Amino acid sequence: MDWGLKNRLSRIIQPADGHTVMLAVDHGYFLGPISRLEKPEEAIAPLLPYADALMLTRGVLRNCVGASADIPVVLRVSGGSSIVGADLANETITTSVRDAIRLNVGAVALSVFVGSQYEHQTLANLAHLIDESVEYGIPVLAVTAVGKELEKRDARYLSLCCRIVAELGAHFVKTYYCEDFERVVESCPIPVVIAGGPKLETDLDALRLARSAIEQGAVGVDMGRNVWQSDHPVPMIRALRAVVHEGTSPEEAHELLLELKHSGQAQPV
Repeated sequence: MDWGLKNRLSRIIQPADGHTVMLAVDHGYFLGPISRLEKPEEAIAPLLPYADALMLTRGVLRNCVGASADIPVVLRVSGGSSIVGADLANETITTSVRDAIRLNVGAVALSVFVGSQYEHQTLANLAHLIDESVEYGIPVLAVTAVGKELEKRDARYLSLCCRIVAELGAHFVKTYYCEDFERVVESCPIPVVIAGGPKLETDLDALRLARSAIEQGAVGVDMGRNVWQSDHPVPMIRALRAVVHEGTSPEEAHELLLELKHSGQAQPV
């Protein structure tokens, strides 16, 4: 692995503890103006100081994030379908590596849909992206997407997905947490980051999800809705950092969230 690629990856996965808190705000590429992300710049700005990396599209990056922001960008480069379309799995590469270089990104991200009608297409997309990106020292994050079929999120299926993208040469992978999650991590030779998924019932549920994933071998989280759809996003991401980077229990982190909320450091929506 070249020095430049290692350096970019080390800005995302923190060398001090080997963990990361990524903030996902790329949902609009297939969901449009999802609740509480209608104005991306307003949702992103207060959270930036507490994220290790920001995952988003080039349009939101160019229009909603200041160029002085000192945060690694994981650029979403796949798309081409929407929530109202026939099949979310019908994706292609929508952003060139040359444009990613112009945007000074830390990594690029692409979804694969293993087991879908478009399995071959999306895996070929990934292989092509890896070939182009490594030439310029840019890490590739593979996202094991399931479209609308959330019942696919079990250890057997996710282990298959994660191992395949690792075999193709991805540098790290974003997948879902599941029962027997350690099986997914143990069979995957690259770092595993978990997705937050849809908004959970409570903030404590999301903190427990993060802690369980870390304890079972994940290097970090890439959460979106469970942060910026929280009633108090800033205390939530700070509590999440405590869980991921400091080993704080979910319950203690939730107490921190409540303290920040009542001390006036929350930013209610």
